[in-house]
Amino acid sequence: MDSILLVLHSLMRWVILVLLITSIVKSFSGWQQGKAFTHGDRKLWLFTLISAHITLLIGLYQVLLGRFGILVTNLPEGTKLMKDKFYRFYWVEHPTGMILAIILITLGYGMAKKSVSDETKFKKAFWFFFVALILILATVPWPFRQIIGRPLIPGM
Repeated sequence: MDSILLVLHSLMRWVILVLLITSIVKSFSGWQQGKAFTHGDRKLWLFTLISAHITLLIGLYQVLLGRFGILVTNLPEGTKLMKDKFYRFYWVEHPTGMILAIILITLGYGMAKKSVSDETKFKKAFWFFFVALILILATVPWPFRQIIGRPLIPGM
């Protein structure tokens, strides 16, 4: 089950990235071109939010009970958490960065429900989504990162 959840978690990164980039582009164009906020914009932001939260739940299971989870793994003898690149990344950096990014995505979606001008909705959502994207890109275990890297497509 752990390997299935890990593959699902890794695949969901692509769903989130596509939805988040689309949300950024739409919110930027809405802000810059003075477009009206539509039901389609709200749905896109909602799907971005839902996919991020589903991935968060799978990730929380992985970090707590997965193959190298905090509750099922003991650090090797003499290893200090913050000095070990692998455990520091998967137990501290990745969860912290992703939780912050999901909070920002949630705040961005929250703009859809606010009774403010459409320009303000688009502008604030753009910045929330943009910073969330930066955090996600910085804390994903990309293949080029030594020790912590994962393949672009899981199982390949």
